[in-house]
Amino acid sequence: MNGMMNGAIHSLSDGSMSAAGWAGLLLGAAALLYLTGALVSTFIWTRKKPAHEPDSESIKPFSILKPLAGLEPELYENLRSFCTQDYPEYQVIFGAQAANDPALELARRLQNEFPQLDIKVVSGDHINCINRKIANLAHMAKFASHEYLVASDSSTRVASHYLKELAAHLADPGVGVVTCLYWGRPTGDFFSRLGALYMNEWFTPSILFGWLLGLRDFGFGSTLALRRSALDAIGGFAALKDQLADDYMLAQLLREQGLRTVLSRYLVQTTVHETSYSSLWQHELRWVRAVCILQPIGHALSLITHTVPMTLLAALLAWDQSWNWMMPCAAVALRLMMHMVASRASGLRCTPFMLLLPLREATSFAVWLGSYFGRHVHWRGRTFAVHANGNMEEVG
Repeated sequence: MNGMMNGAIHSLSDGSMSAAGWAGLLLGAAALLYLTGALVSTFIWTRKKPAHEPDSESIKPFSILKPLAGLEPELYENLRSFCTQDYPEYQVIFGAQAANDPALELARRLQNEFPQLDIKVVSGDHINCINRKIANLAHMAKFASHEYLVASDSSTRVASHYLKELAAHLADPGVGVVTCLYWGRPTGDFFSRLGALYMNEWFTPSILFGWLLGLRDFGFGSTLALRRSALDAIGGFAALKDQLADDYMLAQLLREQGLRTVLSRYLVQTTVHETSYSSLWQHELRWVRAVCILQPIGHALSLITHTVPMTLLAALLAWDQSWNWMMPCAAVALRLMMHMVASRASGLRCTPFMLLLPLREATSFAVWLGSYFGRHVHWRGRTFAVHANGNMEEVG
């Protein structure tokens, strides 16, 4: 890095830097600065331990909403983690749209396993939604007994102090929603590992870097903890009935009410299961295209988060400079450091996953590019057109 900067300074001083060289230098520097910031942010965040013990005034009962839609790998273990909370009083509501959904059998199994816990198993719709998960949540919310609510995806797994972390934040009346980032936990096959790499080494570090810079414009389906009164004030889950990025929009609507979004220090785990490259591509394109539509400027600027491709492009632009090759070399070194930090924090082994980094880097960049070509997404066997406001319309 020092050699690159010294070479660039020398080129500037003798006037030999071309316009393309300038462009390469700025692009490469921006990409390297981003990855350095993301690496430092991830290291700092994972080193700080969450506070597990809220004060007595924060201890209020929770209703946990777990929407289900079919069987998934490790579903029983994920759902069970919400039934073993070290918390005085809470309720768990498992819900699916169809009464014969096989996931409900696992929910009833947990109901029998934890008879002392208030567990409800429900099915059906409450409102007519294009977003089926929101239809499910709206129906489940009718059975919630408590003011504190948590909506969490079925792929999420948590530790026993999870509710304590959320309660400490919700005690502040200025907080609208508490959300949690996540580590991807692959089911073991090749494409699941590729998907977990994206979560752990591209997505989560970028959010942590943005958070430390003061950005608060997000919300994640792994955890959305809020008060029932705040949800009612925005029109309930019905306000999100046609939204693609329902988790983001829920937090956005609460921010429009003057309430803050809080990112908990606790990082949950999410099971990553991809059966093919096509499945992986469709899932990630849906997420990234939603960002492209809802946050077009931020999405465009996220080009620099693809550090290795950007430094390779920078090196081509500055082809006549002796230091140009140092930029992609520095990018590879930083990417390997990120891999080691994220692997250590998430508990995943480094070596087997390291071999996937070139393919993961190329796929992430290709998905980013693909997000600009079209407004259709695929979700659970259905195809939707997404409008500028984030609303979906089913097509075909």
